[in-house]
Amino acid sequence: METGFPYAMNLELTHRCPLRCPYCSNPLELTRRDDELTTAQWFDVLKQAAELGVLQVHMTGGEPLARDDLALLVRKARELEMYVNLITSGVGLTERRIRALAEAGLDSIQLSIQAADPELANSIAGSSVHESKRQAARLIRDHGYPLHMNVVLHRQNLFQVERIIDLCVSWGATRLELANTQFYGWAFLNRAHLLPDPKELAAAEEAYERAKEKYGGQIELIWVLPDWYADYPKPCMGGWGSISLTIAPDGKALPCPAASAIRTLPLENVKEKSLEWIWRHSPSFQAYRGFDWMLEPCRSCDRRGVDFGGCRCQAYLLTGDAAQPDPVCSRSPWRQMLPSRMAAAASPEAAAGAGIRRRSLPGYAAAPAPRA
Repeated sequence: METGFPYAMNLELTHRCPLRCPYCSNPLELTRRDDELTTAQWFDVLKQAAELGVLQVHMTGGEPLARDDLALLVRKARELEMYVNLITSGVGLTERRIRALAEAGLDSIQLSIQAADPELANSIAGSSVHESKRQAARLIRDHGYPLHMNVVLHRQNLFQVERIIDLCVSWGATRLELANTQFYGWAFLNRAHLLPDPKELAAAEEAYERAKEKYGGQIELIWVLPDWYADYPKPCMGGWGSISLTIAPDGKALPCPAASAIRTLPLENVKEKSLEWIWRHSPSFQAYRGFDWMLEPCRSCDRRGVDFGGCRCQAYLLTGDAAQPDPVCSRSPWRQMLPSRMAAAASPEAAAGAGIRRRSLPGYAAAPAPRA
């Protein structure tokens, strides 16, 4: 089908990270440092993206601060007149680093947090990083950036929603994204430990509503709906491969950030194909664009232009076929299997029988990034 240009691009600069969160959005097969794109290759990706029409670049990871060429990449993107946002754990954000990023033209920073209580936050992160995040928040404010924050919500921290909001306000945050866990990758692997029950979720949403009333316009609060308890699935990134794309550390191009979860999907690499060809012609980006690929009831559904058939990654993980109707949808023939899947995942027995699996990738420290 005919498609326009992508307005946004996620650059997963590295999978190296000081955190070992059980809900990590990175794929289960992590890219090692030696396989990351070089500085020159990332420059070429940025140039091709600008020519394709990309206006926003979100630099993420892993932890993007693990790349010592981060400021160079920011500067290159700004020279190409793209808006640059940094998504970071805050670990490694020193006075020197943030000054270099600001001088390079960085437009905005989003800082993650795991919980309100330092002990719980460090336990979830799998590393003692909470204090580093507090210091990073101060540096961000001191350098004139609005403090934007995010937290992934799940069974282990939902009860702290109000305290998390209070903490972020006390740190000076002007925007907080409360993102209920999306069950792909590591989160899907650890769903027995992360999936809340409906009562926990309802209580957390009530806490969110109280905080909105309490703080009014002091902070922008965003509640990202949980998929598995919704009547309808969330839209698939504005449509599969329609408005944005993601480049993995090794150069693989993804139609959505979680697309590597679909093991049957061939992924092209920017080392071998141009970004324009990948965007316009590659089988992976064409696979679920438009409506022709849809099965019933999606193909004739009056919501097909609203949620675009739902999440392809979710459909694959729950049914084994990415073309199936998203099981989250109340109109999906797979919906009947979802309550039993949720009940099994959320049971104490499931959590007790499966230990938390944490990512492990040696070489976090900001070693010299590949340049050649």
